[in-house]
Amino acid sequence: MFATLKRWIYRGNRPSWIARALNAFWKAVHSSGRIPNWVTLEVIGRKSGKIIAFPVVAAVVDGDRYLVSMLGDEAQWVRNVRAAHGKAYIRSGGRSEVNLQEIPNEQRAPLIKAYLQVAPGARPHIPVDKDAPISAFEAIAADFPAFRIVPVGPA
Repeated sequence: MFATLKRWIYRGNRPSWIARALNAFWKAVHSSGRIPNWVTLEVIGRKSGKIIAFPVVAAVVDGDRYLVSMLGDEAQWVRNVRAAHGKAYIRSGGRSEVNLQEIPNEQRAPLIKAYLQVAPGARPHIPVDKDAPISAFEAIAADFPAFRIVPVGPA
């Protein structure tokens, strides 16, 4: 039932008013820096020109942090990041400028798998079990963009 509800509040890969209200709450939680890997992504909206904030979960693989779009290429934050050429900010206890570097399809599978381990809310949106072999993730990798978080300036 939970998975069905999650898909319903993100019909058409766009958040409904319920999802927007929940996202506002989760943005505050993610920005606090109190929960590891939970951050708020801020990026300039490609249409509005205003800063848009999204609660996201960062997966850590080999010491690097990554964002994965549970809603695929059509997610608004993905479109905004691409339009901004990767320029964004991460809030997690503080605000840091970052560059988000898109990962090629053939390198995404282990990142998506790691993401599902730390982002249970994404599981209803990605059609592979979190414990599936890496080959299952390779089959869907092209549908789920992933970005490496690269800090800009001093750490």
